Amino acid sequence: MTGDDALLRVIDLTKQYAVRRGTPVQALPGLSMDLADGEFVCMVGPSGCGKTTLLKILAGIVTPTSGELRYRGQAITGAQQSMGVVFQAPVLMPWLTILENVLLPAKVLGLERRAAQASAMELLALVGLQNFEAKYPFELSGGMQQRAAIVRSLIHDPAILLMDEPFGALDALTRERMNVELQRIWMARRKTVFLITHSIPEAVFLADRVIVMSPRPGRILREFAIPFPRPRDIELTGTTEFGDYTRAIRALLDAQGDIG
Repeated sequence: MTGDDALLRVIDLTKQYAVRRGTPVQALPGLSMDLADGEFVCMVGPSGCGKTTLLKILAGIVTPTSGELRYRGQAITGAQQSMGVVFQAPVLMPWLTILENVLLPAKVLGLERRAAQASAMELLALVGLQNFEAKYPFELSGGMQQRAAIVRSLIHDPAILLMDEPFGALDALTRERMNVELQRIWMARRKTVFLITHSIPEAVFLADRVIVMSPRPGRILREFAIPFPRPRDIELTGTTEFGDYTRAIRALLDAQGDIG
């Protein structure tokens, strides 16, 4: 993929955080990468390497110190309607129903309510939450709440879905099921997904491409193209070929320090 083909380009992005005393903390030293239209990219790296900082910059939550973001060839700054964001915690409003939670971005963006509600019902059915639209968050399991959060991030039809350790708070079995579920949703919708995770197997299972980061300040050490055909089922994780990729990524991280 060339830069001209990229849906989103990150060009020489830096981020420094001021401290009360001493030298500012360098989170990102000049990172460049591309995301292609419809691509599923995962990023792994040690704690504190700048993964979440990068995602927050892409989402418009954090302002970079320098560098450039280009979406479809045009320079962008700040939050963009073309981005949807899913965090580790679902962050659902407990006093709102699941449908009302899902519709929050549509309300903020001033989207036509009838069309947004029809889209919400379609998406809830896609993730297996039909008939749960009138429930409240406390009535759903952790995995179901996170599916609702994914629907909320898709309600305004963004081109890019940014995901920050979305299944990190779930138990191992639920996390496996959510990996399969997310792959199914991605195959149905074909959004560009950028997901950061501490789980190497999760990254290899989900991604077309895995980006491996160094310890802070975060640099890209290497990118791994993942060749397994889709749809992928959980039995793939027990194969020799799958293990080869996870071991290669683990060895690269171990050479730099623990993934954390």
